[in-house]
Amino acid sequence: MKIRRLLLLLSMGFFAATSGASPELPQYADEMHLGVASCASSTCHGSIKPRQSTKVLQNEYVVWSRLDAHQGAYQTLLSEESMWIAKNLGLPNAHEADVCLDCHADNVAADKRDSRFQISDGIGCEACHGGAEHYLMSHTDPSQSHEDNIADGLYPTDQVETRASLCFSCHVGHEDKIASHEIMGAGHPRLGFELDTFTILQPAHFVVDGDYEKAKWHADSVTVWALGQIEAGRQSLRLIETHLDTGNLFPELSLFDCHSCHHPMSDLKWQSQERVGLPPGAVRLNDAGLVMLIPLSKVLTGSSDEFENAARELQLTTYQNRNKSQSIAKLRHLMDKLNRRVLEDRPDDRQLLSNILAMAKDGDFSDYVAAEQAVMAIDLLFSYGDQRQKNSDWLDQMYEAVADEDVFDPFVFQSVF
Repeated sequence: MKIRRLLLLLSMGFFAATSGASPELPQYADEMHLGVASCASSTCHGSIKPRQSTKVLQNEYVVWSRLDAHQGAYQTLLSEESMWIAKNLGLPNAHEADVCLDCHADNVAADKRDSRFQISDGIGCEACHGGAEHYLMSHTDPSQSHEDNIADGLYPTDQVETRASLCFSCHVGHEDKIASHEIMGAGHPRLGFELDTFTILQPAHFVVDGDYEKAKWHADSVTVWALGQIEAGRQSLRLIETHLDTGNLFPELSLFDCHSCHHPMSDLKWQSQERVGLPPGAVRLNDAGLVMLIPLSKVLTGSSDEFENAARELQLTTYQNRNKSQSIAKLRHLMDKLNRRVLEDRPDDRQLLSNILAMAKDGDFSDYVAAEQAVMAIDLLFSYGDQRQKNSDWLDQMYEAVADEDVFDPFVFQSVF
C-alpha cells in the first residue's frame, strides 16, 4: 500500500505541475464500487440536515438523491426519447446498453460491483469519487489525510484538472466513449459544457471553509474557469487524435460544428472568421474548447496571435486532410504555458471580461458554440465582479439571443453588444 500511495502521489504531483497523465477515471480504476447505499446512513452522508459540528455536512447523499440531476441520469434511459434513440441505433433498449450506461450510470465492470451496487442509481457517489473499497472504512479516521484517501482510491475532484477530466469524459467526450455523430443522428442532443458554470448549477454538497482549504486544493471562479477552459482545449485535441479519423469516407462528424451543416440552405449565416480561416461551405471543427483561450491568451501573454495561428492551422490541416500533428503539438505547448501562467497568477477578471466583450462586439462569435461559451464566461465574470444584478436586464437579452440554437442569429447576438 505504501508503494502504491507513493506512486500515486508522485503521479498527481507530476500532473499538477506539467499536466501529464491524470489518475484513472473511477469507471476504469481497479477499486470495487460498493453502491450509494454504503454512503446513505444518517451517521455517514445521509443526514437530513447539514451538520455544523463535523468537517463535512454529512447530508451529501440527501442533496444528491433529492436535488442533483446526476441522480436521475439512469432514469433518462427509460424515457420514450431514449427508447426511440436505442431503436434507431439497433439496440434492444437504452438502459442495458453500455454505450448509454457509460455516461448515464456508474457503469463499472461486472467484477467491480459489490452486492449492494445498483446500476439504476445513475451517476452515484462512486462514479465521481471513486470506488470506496479501500477508503470507506478509513476515510473518517482523524489521522487519515486527504492524500491518504486519494491513495486508497478516492478520486481527487478538488483538483480542477482531474475534475475536468472526469466531467469532460461524459459532457464533452473521452477516448473510450463519445456522443458520436451516429448517436446524435439517432436523436441524442448536442453536448455543450463549461466546467465552472455547470458546477455552480448543481447543488453543492460541500462548503469551502477552513477545513476544506486546509486539506484540499481550492481557487476562485476565475481561476477554475481559466483552468477548465485549458482542460477543455486539451480534451478537444485528444478527441481529434483518437476519434476524428474513422477509416471511412467521412470522419467522426460529431467533432465538427453541428451548425455548419444543420441549418436551412436559405438561412445564410456564414461569415468569414479570422480565427477559423476556412472558405464558405467548409465544415469547421467544433472549437468550443479553444475559443475562450484567445481572450485568456491576451490577458496572460499580451497577445493571442500565436494561439490563434495554431488553432487556425488545425482547422486548415483538418479541412485539407493534411497531417495535424504539428498544429496539435503547438496548441498543447501553448496550453501548457497558459496553465502555468494561471497557476502563477490569477488572470485579471476585468481584462478578461473586456476582451470577451470586445470580441463579441466585433462579431467573433458568429457560430453558436462560440457564442454559448462567451455567454457563460460573461455571466461568470459579471458575477465574480458583483456586477450581475446591475446588468441583469442586459444579461437577459444576451441569454435570449442564444436561447435556441436552431434559430440562433449571429447578427442579433452581435447587436446585443
